[in-house]
Formats: sequence, C-alpha cells, structure tokens
Amino acid sequence: MPLTGKQRRHLRGLGHHLEPVVIVGQSGVTEGVIAAVEQALHDHELIKVKINEGPEDRHEAAKKLAEGTGSELAQLLGRTALLFKKRDEDSKFEKLEKI
Repeated sequence: MPLTGKQRRHLRGLGHHLEPVVIVGQSGVTEGVIAAVEQALHDHELIKVKINEGPEDRHEAAKKLAEGTGSELAQLLGRTALLFKKRDEDSKFEKLEKI
C-alpha cells in the first residue's frame, strides 16, 4: 500500500528519535544487508538505515532496499533512510490507515 503524504509525515515524526539499526557499507546493498533490513522491519516496523559511500548513490540504495524488502521509503534525509513495513499481526501502526 503506497503511503499518502500525511502518513509519511506522521512516520517521519515517529522516526525522528530513532537511531539507525542497519548500516550499508562499501559493498552497497547486498543480499545480507537486505536480509538484515527485513529482520529489523519485522521486529520494529519502522527503522532507520544509514547508507555509507558505496557502488550506488544514496537514492539508488534506498530504492533497492525498499524494493528488496517490500517496504515503503518514508524519508531519505542525507544518508539516512527511514523505511516502514507494517506487520500483518500485532502491528503498532493500526491507526496509520485512518490518517
């Protein structure tokens, strides 16, 4: 489900205080990085990912991460991406659909 502007704004507010839980290194977006992001999204639903210098630019890397994990890119600020993927069960973001 694509996020609306209001939903993105709400997620940006919630994600402001978060620290990056996954860091993309010099190798870029690899299968291992995608697996780590998938696990973090399953655990937290809303995560920050730090994108360091690598073979692709930050926009490409964020797009690859979102596509590879089936998540939505809520924000890309500098080298930090905010990704969101709602869990099917026990989601903390049930009210997000009503925004």
